[in-house]
Amino acid sequence: MGYSAGPGEGAAPDRKSRIRRILVFILALNLAVALAKLGWGYVAGSVSMVADGFHSLFDGASNIIGLVGLALAARPADRDHPYGHGKYETYASAAIGAMLAFAAYSVGSAAIGRLLEGSPPPRVDAIAFAVMIGTLAVNIGVTLYERAVGKRLGSEILIADASHTGSDALVSIGVIAGLIAVRAGYPIADPLIALVVAGVIAYTALRVFRQATVTLSDTARIDPRLIANVCMEVPGVLGCHRIRTRGSAAEVYVDLHIQVDPAATVTTGHAVAEAVERVVCHSFEPVVDVVAHLEPYDAYQVGKTAKEIDAGLA
Repeated sequence: MGYSAGPGEGAAPDRKSRIRRILVFILALNLAVALAKLGWGYVAGSVSMVADGFHSLFDGASNIIGLVGLALAARPADRDHPYGHGKYETYASAAIGAMLAFAAYSVGSAAIGRLLEGSPPPRVDAIAFAVMIGTLAVNIGVTLYERAVGKRLGSEILIADASHTGSDALVSIGVIAGLIAVRAGYPIADPLIALVVAGVIAYTALRVFRQATVTLSDTARIDPRLIANVCMEVPGVLGCHRIRTRGSAAEVYVDLHIQVDPAATVTTGHAVAEAVERVVCHSFEPVVDVVAHLEPYDAYQVGKTAKEIDAGLA
C-alpha cells in the first residue's frame, strides 16, 4: 500500500519553476547592487564599501548555488533515489549557510585588522551615501519578498537566501553608520560596528544550518497526534500508532500503522488503509506520500501500542 500526491495535489506542481524564476531575478538585483558598491567604493577609496560590495557578490553566488541545487532537486525519483532528490535543495541551503559563515569571518577579520593596524578614512560624500542607501533599500525589499515567498512555498533555499541577503543589508547599515562616524570625526566606530555585524551574520548562518539539520536528520515534521486524530475519523479504523514523518518543509513523507477489526477481510482492510492514506495526504498540505501498515485490532496489538505510548514512540 501507499499513496502519493499526484498533479495538483500536495506540493504545487510549478513550485520549483517559481523558485527558479525568483532566484534568477534576485541574482540580477544582487549583481547590480554589488557592482554599485564596488564601483563607487574604489572611486571613493572606501575599504568598507568595497568589502560590502564583495559581500554582495556572495549573495549572487548563493543564488547560483540555489539554482544548481534546485535543478538537482527537480530530478525525478529513480532506482538509487526512490524518495527523489529533494534533499539537494537542503544541501544547497547548507552551502549558503557556509557562505554566510565565511562572510562573517571575512567581515570580522577585516574589522579586527583595521582596529589593530588602522587605515586612512574614506572620502565620504553625498554619492557614497546615495549608493549605500539605495542598495540598502533594494536589499531590504529583496529580503522581505524572498522570505515571504519562501515561507509560502516551503522553500529552504529561498528562506536561506533571504537570510543571506538580510545579512548584506545589516552590513550596509553598519557601513552607513561607519561613514557617518567618519564624517563626525570618529573613524574607529566603523570597524567596531563591523564586528557587531559580523556577529549577527554568524548567528544568521547558525539559523540556516539549524534549519538544514531538521531535514537532513529526518526530524519529525508533523505532530503525530494531529495525524492520529485524522486517521481515527476514517470509518473502520480502530487504532493508530507508530506514526513517523520526515522530509523538507515542502515535501513530507508519512508512514503509520492502523488497526482494524480482526474479522475484516483483506479487501476491506486494504480499502480502509487506502482511505487513511488519501485522507492524511489531503489533510496536510506538505504531505506528498503516505504508507499505511495494516494490523488487526487484537490484544497483542493493543498491548504493543500501549508500550509504544509509554516509551514516547506512538
